[in-house]
Amino acid sequence: MIYEVRTYDLKPHSLPEVEKRFGEAYEKRKKYSELAAFWHTEIGPLNQIIHVWPYKDLEERSRIRAAAVKDGVWPPKTSEFMLSQRSDIMIPFAISPEIKPGKVGPYFEMRTYTYASGELPKIVKAWEKAIPARLQFGPVTAIWYSELGGLNKFVHIWPYPTLDARVETRKKAQAAGAWPPSVVVKKEGLEEYRLLAQENKIVMPSAFSPLQ
Repeated sequence: MIYEVRTYDLKPHSLPEVEKRFGEAYEKRKKYSELAAFWHTEIGPLNQIIHVWPYKDLEERSRIRAAAVKDGVWPPKTSEFMLSQRSDIMIPFAISPEIKPGKVGPYFEMRTYTYASGELPKIVKAWEKAIPARLQFGPVTAIWYSELGGLNKFVHIWPYPTLDARVETRKKAQAAGAWPPSVVVKKEGLEEYRLLAQENKIVMPSAFSPLQ
């Protein structure tokens, strides 16, 4: 499975209208394939929407998108509000759960790390070792690495019922020595991996997002 993560930056004050038009168009688009999630930013880069589409592979993605465009149901008429658009194809880690509809948020922390070239195998090994202990303190929504788009990136997304719950969960995991993975790397004598940049943002689901 692959996930296409489309990130759009919008003009200020346009988010409500963009979400309205997107939601209306999605009612017809979803007969071709359904969203995994649709978020807007709450903390971090403002006026941004992120929509996540699951596909079996790139061939299925191309076929479905072509059919929706040909039938005139897609894309939604929101171009007047767009400042920039980005698409990334993400591959799930083996330890990443499949995104399924449900209520697990409504706050999602989306962390994007850029790693030095060639470091992905070390990251995968470290996270496979560290994630079981971290999951004792709360679930993870996704752990992906980039295949197309921005390269040498991996993304992990964490759901929380409140922002206070995020702080408490992270504190408990760190106090237990279960997080971050760099702590586990040292404990287990694994090879350390090099990160070049880190960023995070808090996103919240739109009303029509299957993941809430």
